[in-house]
Amino acid sequence: MDRGQSQGKRKRVEEESTKGASTSSLISPVAITQGDNQYDVFLSFRGSDTRKNFTDHLYHRLVNAGTMPCFVFKDDSSIPIGEEFGSQILGAISRSKISIPIISKNYATSKWCLRELIHMMDCKNSMSHTVLPIFYKVKPSYVRHLKGNFGNAFRSQKHFEEKDIREGRHALDAVSYLNGWESKKFANGHEGKLIERVVKTVIRKLQVGFQLIVPKQLAGLDGRMKEIMNWIDNPSTNARMIGICGMEIMNLIGNPSTYARMIGIYGMGGIGKTTLAKCIYNQLLNKFEHVSFLPDVQETTRCHGITYLQSLLLLDILNEKTKVSRIDYGINIIKSRFRQIKVLVLLDDIDNKNQLDALARERNWFMEGSLIIVTTRNKAVLDQSEFEVDYKYELNGLDLEQALLLFNRHAFRTDQSPNDFEGISRDIISTMGGLPLTLEVVGAYLYGKMNRDVWEEVLEELKNQPHEDVQKTLRISYDGLREGHKQIFLDIACFFIGKHSTLPMYMWKDCGLSPSQGVEELKLRCLIKIDDYGLFRMHDQLRDLGRSIFCEKHQLEKGSRPWDYGYKGASKLLRVELGLGDRASWFCDLMRASRTSKDDKLVSELRYLQWRVMGSDLSLPIIDLPLPNLSVLELWGSGFTEDWEGWSLFAVRLARKRHPLSDLRVFVFCLADQTPLTAYSPFRVRHQSGLKFSTFVFVGI
Repeated sequence: MDRGQSQGKRKRVEEESTKGASTSSLISPVAITQGDNQYDVFLSFRGSDTRKNFTDHLYHRLVNAGTMPCFVFKDDSSIPIGEEFGSQILGAISRSKISIPIISKNYATSKWCLRELIHMMDCKNSMSHTVLPIFYKVKPSYVRHLKGNFGNAFRSQKHFEEKDIREGRHALDAVSYLNGWESKKFANGHEGKLIERVVKTVIRKLQVGFQLIVPKQLAGLDGRMKEIMNWIDNPSTNARMIGICGMEIMNLIGNPSTYARMIGIYGMGGIGKTTLAKCIYNQLLNKFEHVSFLPDVQETTRCHGITYLQSLLLLDILNEKTKVSRIDYGINIIKSRFRQIKVLVLLDDIDNKNQLDALARERNWFMEGSLIIVTTRNKAVLDQSEFEVDYKYELNGLDLEQALLLFNRHAFRTDQSPNDFEGISRDIISTMGGLPLTLEVVGAYLYGKMNRDVWEEVLEELKNQPHEDVQKTLRISYDGLREGHKQIFLDIACFFIGKHSTLPMYMWKDCGLSPSQGVEELKLRCLIKIDDYGLFRMHDQLRDLGRSIFCEKHQLEKGSRPWDYGYKGASKLLRVELGLGDRASWFCDLMRASRTSKDDKLVSELRYLQWRVMGSDLSLPIIDLPLPNLSVLELWGSGFTEDWEGWSLFAVRLARKRHPLSDLRVFVFCLADQTPLTAYSPFRVRHQSGLKFSTFVFVGI
């Protein structure tokens, strides 16, 4: 499979009306079923004119362009045998974002090329569909008036239906007026340069659909955006820039447009640094072909290590999966590959100079014109950077009117407070120091509560703590949750940030926590978010609040805690990774020790177990371990296939009465290489062993 292209046999259309005509499409990276594909780009061309030269080069350049993975559709290799040619092609146009008709000398001699063009223009007029024509060695005026060889070729076709001729003429006339490219005039006929321009135009238009998600209820960002964007858009006027923080002078030598630049946005947690940086990133997307957003660098480093972040950066920019085993190795790849690529990179929540050094230590790692945006709570990270940050922006709280607007949008879902609540709304706002996160969370907590006594109590609580004590303010919303929903909040904060929201729902349901209601309430109170990919997201201040409460409840001290990278100990959720030669003996020893211990806390707490196999050893020592309250067993690894011998092992062992895993509710299989796995094997295990669990979840990673 070449970037998603099917390897199966496909039919070639041999009819005279379609011979030589061809189309191809780039599929956007969305999980979809065959026959309902959503495409990025639809290419329409006359095969006899351009199939093996211009179109072929453009096709492959588009497939490998930018940072977005693209799958490819071609009529002669991707239409399943037996499926109707016409409906497939016209349907593909309707489901595309952009169409590119490559109008060549014999384009109008194909009935299907004309029908494709007619349908493109109809889609352009009736929906948000973009048409970018390329006039390949023909003049737009010849297409418009059917003159020269182009017109002669069109008139020579006697087998066309009257409807095709009439609508085809109209479509050719309309497309000739669109902004496109004339191959002979662009770059003096250099087709390579034309292809590069087409690809850049396409990628920039598609990038708009990949913007980062920002809250809808924004307030007070316009002026800040304008200030930073003015600096970005006018580099020649900033050779000597006066910094915002303390009016410190930043001496820049030469024209900043001739080298990579770095912008640092800093301020306290919850002030809106990430939101501002995302808005800037979104506004710049159409100027860059290669982009990367690394969220929560601090937390990701703690959970996975800095090499994991380096791997993500390389994957985003190069569209290549690179396993980085050492920090120095990752640095060397970034230095060698990024010097030839203009990139836009957003590094969110850097809290340590070592993180910045591993990802963007020096200016000469990057091609001229590249832009690195960094957010941090710690200004020292920017001051100590070897990159020499070009622009440092200190983000402060909202003023009273901006704060009131943001609060109203969450507390009342309008821009205005009801008259009898305006005074107390201003009083509440005055206690929060213009911090957007607290305004959002407290406002969401008060939404729908029209009893004024409740508002007075909240105001009194807020008055008893300083502006800077953000967590105490946020805890007001946490304390208002039902007990079960509090537990869900703590579980997400400690274990499931960045994890798919579906899987822990099984555990919570097994614990009787009404998870659907709980998750919905947490979303309404702005305590969590679920992104477009179904992953749990949480602001770092709320995450820290949850983990602080967890530590209080479990009397944990600083050190190794369940969410820390490499944690080895008892927990509600455990992630066990088996590398080559590693049998995770620490985990097995821990579980076996609990058998002889009077205190069964080690096993009674564990409800969710992730078992990751990175090597070839697929043995499961967990099969005989005492895990009486385990709700979810999640297996990761490319070796768990239909033929895995472990299925029979499960069937034999779990058939025993009172087996440690006999009450297991959910089996989750996360297959790293998308190995097809039917329901046959796991269901065979259930039927043969008489297990109680009723749910199997299959996740392709």
